[in-house]
This record gives sequence, structure tokens and C-alpha cells, in this order.
Amino acid sequence: MSDTLVTSPALTSLSEEEELFRQTVRDFAESEVRPHVFEMDEAGKFRPDLIEKFFELGLMGIEVPERWGGAGGSIFLAVLAIEELARVDASAAIYVDVHNTLVNNALLRWASEEQQARYFPKMTTGLLGAFALSEPNSGSDAFALQTRADRVGDHWELTGRKFWITNGAEAGIFIVFANTDFSKGYKGITGFLVERGFEGFSVGKKENKLGIRASSTTELILENAKVPDANVLGPVGQGYKISIETLNEGRIGIGAQMIGVAQGALEAALAYVKERKQFGKAIAEFQGVQFQIAQMRTDLEAARLMVYNAARLKDAGRPFTTEAAMAKLFSSQVADRITSTSLELFGGYGYSKEYPAEKFYRDAKIGTIYEGTSNMQLMTIAKGLIKS
Repeated sequence: MSDTLVTSPALTSLSEEEELFRQTVRDFAESEVRPHVFEMDEAGKFRPDLIEKFFELGLMGIEVPERWGGAGGSIFLAVLAIEELARVDASAAIYVDVHNTLVNNALLRWASEEQQARYFPKMTTGLLGAFALSEPNSGSDAFALQTRADRVGDHWELTGRKFWITNGAEAGIFIVFANTDFSKGYKGITGFLVERGFEGFSVGKKENKLGIRASSTTELILENAKVPDANVLGPVGQGYKISIETLNEGRIGIGAQMIGVAQGALEAALAYVKERKQFGKAIAEFQGVQFQIAQMRTDLEAARLMVYNAARLKDAGRPFTTEAAMAKLFSSQVADRITSTSLELFGGYGYSKEYPAEKFYRDAKIGTIYEGTSNMQLMTIAKGLIKS
């Protein structure tokens, strides 16, 4: 597709290295991912060879230091990768997003030197990660989680169930949050590095979803799952802090996914309205359609600038929690609107799987839900305002 729509102040401000990286990921998404998007969505399964190629291309260790096999890059580079993949397929983007902005990020900030040396060389070459916080009765109220961790000799035993775990079907390493002391409330929550092969740990059912269907979303089952003491992530009782701070960065990644989805939907709609003829001329020549396209483009640019700003703030070591929440909130709203308008511009064809509009529409909806619903983002933004 044409690059016309993505030439904007937000992107022309990229460094030469960032622009080259963006183009590399775009070329990969077009040549390797796009040919399989429909079949993966229909099957509800992502191609394993594409995950392998993510690792080969260096997309799974963007912020990991070079000494552990990573690129030693920034979250801004991760945002560019997620955006470009989501422009073609939101499911492809979320594999890269969760692995980088949640799992790798948590280990970078909280894992010991020994843990990083043990896991990062694998996690940059083929070991996929997942982040396991949500439970059947613990969603927005994440600290109501009921998974229990008991110290037994030189190890811990975890018991409980986790729901809605992205990457669950393919991941080999999971950051699992459990409570080590319920008398302390959320201050008993602790993070654990759980490998797929650990005794007592198993992956349950895979969800049959509306959108991002090729991305695996599963249940995790822990039945006295044995976790070595060496696999506690950060200090015992600090899991609440680890999860909150990790999700702050993760929201920037979701923002990137949403602007990618919106970009793909806008490009598809623009190409269609130039070709579709009614009343003897292309519908792009009607002012009503032009106004819709113009509004879509404007909304997308605003959302992109917000996501990029949050990423730049994080990379600069400046506070970014409020900006990340605003970026995630607004980009998900924009993706919802743009994909809906795109579908309508396709008319009856938009409701058919023959064209990409309906998939973009389905994929966009998750942005208002996971890694904190829109209402939770509004709470975060409001708290930031009140404290300032």
C-alpha cells in the first residue's frame, strides 16, 4: 500500500535509524504476515513460523541489552514495530507487544542479574513470554486475585487459575502473580517466573474471541505448581508495584497497536473509495465521504502523537503514567471510530469477509478492554490531575 498516509510530522521527526527500522518492519509485515492474515483469523491460530521470524528479525528483544542478545533499543522502537505490524494484523502485533512491553520490561526492571542472565538469552532467540495477572474474579480489581503462593522448603507452591492470558498457548515463560500472605492484602502479592514445564503448571482452554482471533488467549492452571525460590521476581510482597509499573509501559504498546489498526483501516477505506463508483463517479469525489476521510486522518494523527509522546517521555526517564493512560484511552477510542467508519464506507462489502474492513473493526474493540479498560484509564488520568 502507499506510504502517503503515514508521511506526517510525527513520523518525519524520526531519526534515520528509527525510520530505517520502521521501514524494515513494514516490509516484513507486508511480505511475511499479510499473505496469511485471513487464514490465521479464520483458523483462530497464529503461524508458529512467523513467531520464529519475529525472533530472527530481532523484534523480541528490542529493549534488552546487547550483552543478553537484545538490541539495546528503546520503547519508541518497540512502538514503531507494534504499530507497523498492527497495520497489517493486530494479532501479530500483540505477540511482539506483550513479550516486549510487559515481560521483557518487567525482567529489565525487577529481575536479578542471575535471572536476566538465565532467561534473556533464551527470550531474545525463541522463548516467548506471557504476563499472568488476571483471574476469573479479578479483572479491573487486579489486587483481588486469589492465586496463592505457599513457601515449602526451598521452593514455592502456587495454586489458582489465571484467565485471559495473551500468548498463553505458545509461551514458555510466564510472569505469574500470586499472594504469599492474604493477611497483608495486596502487599502480599508477589511475582514469580514460571516455566511451562514446571510440575503442577498447565495451560487450559483457549478462548474463541471476537477479534485478534489468531492471538492465543488462554487459561492457566496452577495446582501446587512448584516454583524454585530463585524464580521469585523482585522482593516478596512487591508484586503489586511490579504489575502496576509494568502495565504503565504496556499501555503505550496497546496505544501503538490501536494506531496501527486505525492506520490499516484508513488505508483500506481510502483505496476503496477511490475505486468504488456510484452515480457515475468515484465515491471519493463526494464531499460527505471526503469529510469522513479527513476526520479519520485527523483523529489518527492526534492519537499517534499522544502514543509517541508517551514513549518519548518513558525513554527520557520522565514521568509518563498519565500520558500513557491518555494515549491508550484516546487511541483505542480513535481506532473504534475509524474502523467503524471504514466499514461503513465499504457499504455492504464492509460487512463481508471478502474485504479487510470487518476484521479491522473486530480487532479494534479489544483496545478499550485489555491492559486496563477505558474507565480505568480515566481513573488514572483523574488521579494524576488531582495530585498535581
